[in-house]
Amino acid sequence: MTDPSKARHRSGLPELLEWLGSGFPVVPEIWGDRDAHPIPIEVTDSAGRYVLRAELPGMDPEKDIEITVGGDTLTVRAEHTETTGDKRHSEFRYGSFERSVRLPFEIPAEGVDAEYRDGILTVTVPRESKERPATRTVPVRRG
Repeated sequence: MTDPSKARHRSGLPELLEWLGSGFPVVPEIWGDRDAHPIPIEVTDSAGRYVLRAELPGMDPEKDIEITVGGDTLTVRAEHTETTGDKRHSEFRYGSFERSVRLPFEIPAEGVDAEYRDGILTVTVPRESKERPATRTVPVRRG
């Protein structure tokens, strides 16, 4: 039998592991809408473009999805409204969804493209054609 005087302690480890496994680079949700569900994403970075794919099933892309860009941050917001009618059982998620991703470069003013097909939103952002050196040495002169 368990000793009732010992209180159960809830570990924060599951939440930490979920946050760490959600993908980098990501703006922490503290800066976003706390009531919004996170959007599952996958990111690729190759061939001069950055591609974000997001799972958003059952959405109307013209009414339910909003994409904003500013500086180096890409944000996807969506709203999924619950259908009316009697349901015996539902595991669908309804409400607000949001995900912000910081890119390793400034998002250009032109060329960002978004397409929604079969429940997947694909956002393509072109990279700047000129490469910046990662590190360089700066000589120090005597004054």
